[in-house]
Amino acid sequence: MPFGDQQQLVGRAVYISQRLDLKAFERTRRLATSPLIITAGSQGAAVMFRYGVVVLFGMSPVEEIAFLKDLEHSVTEPFEHYEAEEFKLCLTSAAAEERNSGCQAMDEFNLPRLQVVASVLAKSVILSHYEVEVAKTFERIEPLAHDLQHGGRFMHKGRELLAHIGDVLMIQGRMVGRVEISEKPELLWEEPQYERLYLRLAEEYELVERHRSLERKLDLVSKTAETMLDLLQNKSSHRVEWYITILIVIEIMLTVYELWGRHLLES
Repeated sequence: MPFGDQQQLVGRAVYISQRLDLKAFERTRRLATSPLIITAGSQGAAVMFRYGVVVLFGMSPVEEIAFLKDLEHSVTEPFEHYEAEEFKLCLTSAAAEERNSGCQAMDEFNLPRLQVVASVLAKSVILSHYEVEVAKTFERIEPLAHDLQHGGRFMHKGRELLAHIGDVLMIQGRMVGRVEISEKPELLWEEPQYERLYLRLAEEYELVERHRSLERKLDLVSKTAETMLDLLQNKSSHRVEWYITILIVIEIMLTVYELWGRHLLES
């Protein structure tokens, strides 16, 4: 067991890619599974999640960089810039000295506790990533709403509206289907004694509140984009109707002109 005699433990949760292939690591250096935790660095450990998050415990900055570099062959759709959150753990016996340092107190640094901590931090860092992404989406869709307010000049941006709807569906699918933000870790089914720790950390990192807030924002973006797309389709339908009406009028005029011409020839 790494870092068994340490009083404090510093770590980072890093969201490195959309997917992480864990097959190679499940056969070597494994300490526990669900979620997978392996030895890393000289005296540290790493908890790894298939949805692209790695939580590092007790590693130096140099060891962290080297470890993440080694993961490049196992990642799918890596991010150019990583979203990361730092944290500090300390034993209850040392918590009084670290009261003002943001240290999370626990009785011991055993594997189930570290897995629970990692599960919470993994969800928190993913929420942070998508909070930034949704904020960018809000910035992109605001000009469209402004155009709508001033006469509907956004009507040529149908592809952009579809892209916004696609972004929302993709984020929702990843958060619900892959990460299961609102679900408890599988570990708690086998180790229910650690549920209190999970609930305490989930409340401190506001997982439920942040997830709900993100869902509300995604719904708002989706409804705004769908409303604009409906208006675009309605205006396109009206435009087609006008084209048909104009063609009918032209055809009538041509028929009248032809009849008038025949009348002149006959007279």
